[in-house]
Amino acid sequence: MAQILGLADAVAALVHDGDCVALEGFTHLIPFAAGHEVIRQRRRELTLVRLTPDLIYDQMIGMGCASRLVFSWGGNPGVGSLHRFRDAVEHGWPAPLAIEEHSHAGLTNRYVAGAAGLPFAVLRGYAGTGLESAARTITCPFTGERLAAVAAMRPDVTVIHAQRADRSGNVQMWGLTGVQKEAVLAAGRSLATVEEIVEHLEPVPGGVVIPGWVLTAVSLAPGGCHPSYAAGYSERDNTFYEAWDEVSRDRDRFVSWMEANVLQVEAPQGALGGAGR
Repeated sequence: MAQILGLADAVAALVHDGDCVALEGFTHLIPFAAGHEVIRQRRRELTLVRLTPDLIYDQMIGMGCASRLVFSWGGNPGVGSLHRFRDAVEHGWPAPLAIEEHSHAGLTNRYVAGAAGLPFAVLRGYAGTGLESAARTITCPFTGERLAAVAAMRPDVTVIHAQRADRSGNVQMWGLTGVQKEAVLAAGRSLATVEEIVEHLEPVPGGVVIPGWVLTAVSLAPGGCHPSYAAGYSERDNTFYEAWDEVSRDRDRFVSWMEANVLQVEAPQGALGGAGR
């Protein structure tokens, strides 16, 4: 069963230099607190994987954690570019960043293949997208149709955020979800941060329960997805996303903000400040 650990201890035990790390969540339940702890522990040479890298990966890339990014879309949702991501790709600051881009369907199917223990996934797509180098072409042995094949994604560690866990390490999430379940099942190790730990998980309409025997560790981190949100617990901090555009444009301002709002903050302490600071 999953161990219930403090966030700092969980990250120290599960995330190592050079690992392939997936922090998944789609608009909702994005594991910011865990990503901040990775930054505080100064992990390096990570391959970061995520369907929609947004602010947390901008921060991790800008603080020198990543050497490679595997993704299917990147940006500050509703605002614009990720300036630390662009700086790393275009100018190698603070370190060069290699990128591998997929479609959403392609990267999702990579997780699905990894979760199923298969070597690759097959789908229609990629032809004419400009992303052909991220896939291979195979012939269906039954119909002769030419299809795209993508290699299974098996992260060394997947990190997610959810609403609740019980004391046996079973984790419950509901609301807008992405590929968290598949990413956990595909990973060698996994960590779930949660809003609260309860004695019993009460059924919730549309809820997903990830059993404790699938997860490696669970950490209590109230507000741990801020500035994204957790349905039933918090609302999206749209002001933060808007303010981040200016904070992240300038290298010195970015580093100063990270020093004050991440590096000098102990984990977990709920929501980690506002971008206007």
